[in-house]
Parts: sequence; structure tokens; C-alpha cells
Amino acid sequence: MILVTGGAGYIGSHVVKALIMKNYQVVVIDNLSTGNQEALDPKAIFVKGDVRNPKDLGEIFSNYPIRAVMHFAANAYVGESVEKPAVYYSNNVNGMITLLKMMVQYNVKKIVFSSSCAVYGKPPCKMINESTPAIPINPYGWTKLIGEQLLRDFSTAYSLKYIALRYFNVAGAIDSGELGEDHTPETHLIPNIIKHLLGETKKIFVYGNDYETRDGTCIRDYIHVTDLSNAHILALEALLDSKAANRVYNVGNEKGISVNEIIKMCETIIGRKATVEYAKRRDGDPPALIASADLLKEEFNWKAQFDLKDMIESACQWFLNNPKGYKKP
Repeated sequence: MILVTGGAGYIGSHVVKALIMKNYQVVVIDNLSTGNQEALDPKAIFVKGDVRNPKDLGEIFSNYPIRAVMHFAANAYVGESVEKPAVYYSNNVNGMITLLKMMVQYNVKKIVFSSSCAVYGKPPCKMINESTPAIPINPYGWTKLIGEQLLRDFSTAYSLKYIALRYFNVAGAIDSGELGEDHTPETHLIPNIIKHLLGETKKIFVYGNDYETRDGTCIRDYIHVTDLSNAHILALEALLDSKAANRVYNVGNEKGISVNEIIKMCETIIGRKATVEYAKRRDGDPPALIASADLLKEEFNWKAQFDLKDMIESACQWFLNNPKGYKKP
């Protein structure tokens, strides 16, 4: 059985679906602070609880034969982390310490960790590989880097086996249309552009057009949520089969796209013109983050199957089919 923390969230729910499609038995713990229970596959066992609470975790570990953990539960907004660092260190760091302690107590020794490209801060190079210095510039990035250090320390002390996936900007929706992105409030770029072009908002805000990039707006590497889910499954199976352990991998498309370029692509796909307002930069936003995913490709034979057009089209279809998200009309 696989325990998925934060399994009702955007990425977690897609991974839960992928696990069940591969015939894994899954237990999900989520406090639903940002997740949606409606996003959970009905075949998954759901426990409403908090990873910071040893009692909630203890009930799961004592009642189910957990073989490995996939840890997604976290607060994940860069700007918010600057404004509310205590919230981020409490959930992302204290929650992970509690989870790891309970894993040791119940002799569960394998974990796939949801890390982030935010650990790199403002990297000195165009393409970021796993040896690029990790120097975060916001509390969210620090919580993820501390999480990776916790894994190393628990590995040394308790023989924990881990794989940490540093992924870049996640977008898109599952092909079936069952799952998609539904945050309140929505802060991610592609959903906000789509919602604007579909008439939900009067304008979209772009935070900063004075970066040292080709058009002044931030450049990011976007990865389809299905490609990311597949990377998680490969990482889990490598741990379960003892083929890899105690490694960190980037997961990205290896292509940098600017905010303005994404807006133009969304306009082309949807056939409408966006009203854009440029605002000041957000604290903690680096100018450019582009992945080198060579290590993941070489060691796991992983390859991104979807491009940015696929991400936008699948996300658009999700919002057309589910204008209120997971909430019923």
C-alpha cells in the first residue's frame, strides 16, 4: 500500500489516479485546506488529517500495510511564503519532520518527496542541473531545501531510502478531463489567463516586465502534470525495486517560456485577445528557471510526452467542462 500525503491537491490527485491505474492500493491523507476531496479517485482510501499530527499518521501506519510514502502535503505559493513564513515552516518543515519520525517508528523506509525548482533561487546559469548551487531566495524554496536535508539526515541515521523530485512549473490536466487545476485563490499563470480569456475576469496581471529576459517578463519551464505523474511512478518503482535511492532529480520540459509568450499562445488557442496589466515584481520571483532533466532521462528512461500547447489545451478543456472547478454547478 502507498501513502500519499496531500493527495487531494492538484498534483497529488493526478499521481493518485496514476497509481490506481497501475493497480497500487492507495491511502491518502489530506487536511483539505487547499485540496478537493472530489478530486480523489474513489478507489483510494481517504483519511482527513494533518501530517503535523502524529495521531493522524499513527492511525494510518498502524491500520494499513504502508510500503512507501509519496509526500506532497505542503503550502506552495512563493509570494505567500514571503508574507507568511511561519505558516510555511510549520506545514512544510514541521509536517515533514513529523512524517519522517512516524515512518521511522513504523519501519516504513521509502519515500518520494515533492521538492521544487525554488531551491535554486537565482541560478547563475541558463540550464539548471542537479549540481547547480541550491540557494533559495524565498521561504518556500528554503522549506523544500530543508526537506531534502531532512531526507539526507534521516537516511544517515535510520537507513531511509528517498528520491526527491525538483519540478518546475506544473500545468495541464489529465486527458480524460476528470482532474484539473482548482485553487482558491488561483495564483498560477495558465489557469488565470484561461479564465480571463473565457470571460471570468476583466484583466490579467503580469508581475514584472523589467526582468533581464528577452521580453522583460519571467521565464519558466513548464511540465505537464501527466508527465510529472509518470516521473513520480518511476521514482516510486525504483525505490520499491531497490534500483535507485537517495537521489535528487529535476523534472522539466527543458524549454524556457516567458509570461508574454504564454499569453500569446493562450490567445491563439482560445481565439481571444487578453487585457494585460503589468504590475510590480512579486517578492521572491527569480527572472528565469529552466530545467536540465538529463539525469532523470538517463537513469529512468523518462521523457516528457506533452508540450506547452498540450498543457494549455487540456487546461482549457478542463475549465470549459468544469467552470466552477470541483464544485457542482
